[in-house]
Amino acid sequence: MIAATINFNAIAKITDDQFYQLCRENPDVKFERNAKGAIIVMTPTGGETGSYNSEINADFVIWNRQTKLGICFDSSTCFKLPSGANRSPDVSWIKQERWDGLTPEQKQKFPPISPDFVLELMSPTDSLKDTQDKMQEYMNNQVKLGWLINRKTRRVEIYRQGQEIEVLESPTELSGEDILPGFVLNLKTLW
Repeated sequence: MIAATINFNAIAKITDDQFYQLCRENPDVKFERNAKGAIIVMTPTGGETGSYNSEINADFVIWNRQTKLGICFDSSTCFKLPSGANRSPDVSWIKQERWDGLTPEQKQKFPPISPDFVLELMSPTDSLKDTQDKMQEYMNNQVKLGWLINRKTRRVEIYRQGQEIEVLESPTELSGEDILPGFVLNLKTLW
């Protein structure tokens, strides 16, 4: 996914409500916003990456329906992180109790909460450095567990709150550990 960053800060500070309205008025464009307020325009993924994203998200939804431990989100969900950034992970999950702590209005707009878990599946055009920076931003905003999956290199980077990044070469599965109890993602179909 190729992204373009636009910084309007020199001429206008865009409020949270204005950013939300910008996204609503342009539903065909995917926007994110970094902690400094610059707007990131994201291009759509290609068919192959979109299909893999869909398959991975389905695995999370099925697990979550069985466990009823939280709420799953797809890549169209934008979260307002504590740093002020607005980000849309490819897959994310929040414990039910934390989600229930939000007001109905907060749930309707861009939820002001960091997911407990995030997953980013790199597209062929994604920058590894930019995606790693995004993963680190998630960790800096209290995400507990994150997976960065790079199909091209068959590498997975596992991000855990307060720990060093773990890099796996061609793993066949990933465990949700204590954040996603009992969840296992089969990676054989990705490689």
